Amino acid sequence: MRVQRLGLFLLSLWMTAACSAQTPKVETVATGLKNPWNIAFLPDGRWLVTERAGQLRVIKDGKLQAEPVAGLPPVYAASQGGLFDVLLAPDFAESQVLYLSFAHGSPKANGTRVIRARLDGKQLTEVTPIFTASPLKDTPVHYGGRMAWDATGKLLLTLGDGFDYREEAQKLGSHFGAIVRLNPDGSVPADNPFVGRPGAKPEIFSYGHRNVQGLVVTADGRIYSHEHGPRGGDELNHIQPGLNYGWPAITYGVDYSGAVISPYTEMEGMEQPLIQWTPSLAISGMTVVSGERHAAWHGDLLISSLVERSVRRIELGPDGKASQSLLYQHDARLRDVQMGPDGHIYLLTDSGNGAVLRLLVD
Repeated sequence: MRVQRLGLFLLSLWMTAACSAQTPKVETVATGLKNPWNIAFLPDGRWLVTERAGQLRVIKDGKLQAEPVAGLPPVYAASQGGLFDVLLAPDFAESQVLYLSFAHGSPKANGTRVIRARLDGKQLTEVTPIFTASPLKDTPVHYGGRMAWDATGKLLLTLGDGFDYREEAQKLGSHFGAIVRLNPDGSVPADNPFVGRPGAKPEIFSYGHRNVQGLVVTADGRIYSHEHGPRGGDELNHIQPGLNYGWPAITYGVDYSGAVISPYTEMEGMEQPLIQWTPSLAISGMTVVSGERHAAWHGDLLISSLVERSVRRIELGPDGKASQSLLYQHDARLRDVQMGPDGHIYLLTDSGNGAVLRLLVD
C-alpha cells in the first residue's frame, strides 16, 4: 500500500508540474449536499443533483432548495449503494420526463434499477420501473449506475460485477459486469448484439467490465466508458457492441490483498483499454467538452477521480489513441464532472457536506 501511495504521489507531482502553466481557479456554487453523485441542468435554469442517500435535490438561482423532490421510490442506501444518475429524456423540455438509476432491494437481494418518471414542479409523477439488473445480489457494492443516450436514442446503463461475482462478468447469462442498451420504455432494441442468442441476456451491449463509473457519447456517436480496477488497472475504454473488455480474465491490477487476479493483461478476443492507470486513481465521472468557452478542447474528455482528487483531460486522436494531462487537483474527493449549459465545468465533491464547484479556466 505504501508503494502504491508513493507511486500515485510521484505521478501527481509530475503531472502537476507538466500542467503548471494553466491552473484553473475554482468557486463554490452550492454546499450542504450529502454525498452528491450526479448533476443535470434543466431548461428552466434549475439544476437537479442526486444524493447517494436517496434524495433528489434542486438548486435554483445558485441556492440549494430546502425541500428535496418528492415521489422517489425507496432506495437501498448502504455502502456504495444509493441514488446514482439523473438523466433527462431527449425531449425533456416538452415531456418533463427523466430517468433515475439507483440501488434497489435489500441486503440479501439488491441490484441496479432504472425508473422513468415525469417531473411535475417539485415532485415526480408517473414513476415506472423500466429495468432491474438480474440476478439480484447480496453485496452493497459495484453497481455501476451511469446512464447516457446513444446516437440512436437508446438508453445505455452501466452495471458492476457485485465484487463477489466477478467471474460472472465473462458470462452473458447475467447482467453482472455489463453495459446494457434499452429502448426508452425499457424494452430490448432489436439490433442489440446478443438478441436471439440462447442463454444470453438480450439487454447486454458489452461485457467483461468491473465497475463502470463513467459513460459518455460523443457528438459523432462514439461511446466511451471508464471503470475502477482493483488495486491498479483503472481503464478508459472505447465501447463497441458485442465486445468483451476482459475483466477478470485480463487486468492490469491485483487484488486488494496483493494476490494475483489473472496473470494476463491481454488475451485474444478481449479488448485493450485506451488508457490504464496503475496505481488506481479511482476514476468517477466523465464528460465531453463542448461549447465556445473551451473551443480548443472541443470533443476532449474530462475525467474526475476520488483518490487522486483530480480532473484529467483526455485528448482523443484520429488514430484511436488517447493522451492525457492533469487539469486540476482539489482537496476533496471528486465524484462527478459535467459541462454546464453556460460552458463552464462543474464538479461534485463526495462528502457528507458535499459541494457543487465551478472551474474557471483562463
